[in-house]
Amino acid sequence: MGIVKISDQMHENLRLASTALSRSINSQAEHWMRVGMLAEMYPDLDHREICQMLVRAELAGGLDVALAARGELDRKPAAAVAPTARARKQPH
Repeated sequence: MGIVKISDQMHENLRLASTALSRSINSQAEHWMRVGMLAEMYPDLDHREICQMLVRAELAGGLDVALAARGELDRKPAAAVAPTARARKQPH
């Protein structure tokens, strides 16, 4: 466990969101970090797809397990997006 310093404004945003979503401040911060990490790793995925990825990861036993199962734990470049998302976004 480590300590992360954030601005007072971000802490207030975390406090408000955590209350509204019935999470602890730490849980809310971790959620935002996980979503942000995945958004950077997979820029073609939208928020809904990222949330679905997090749910699948939870069912599979964690994000590392889900990424390893997809063959993506080796930190591929952000341009390497899940094939289903890439195929779906192409015009027909």
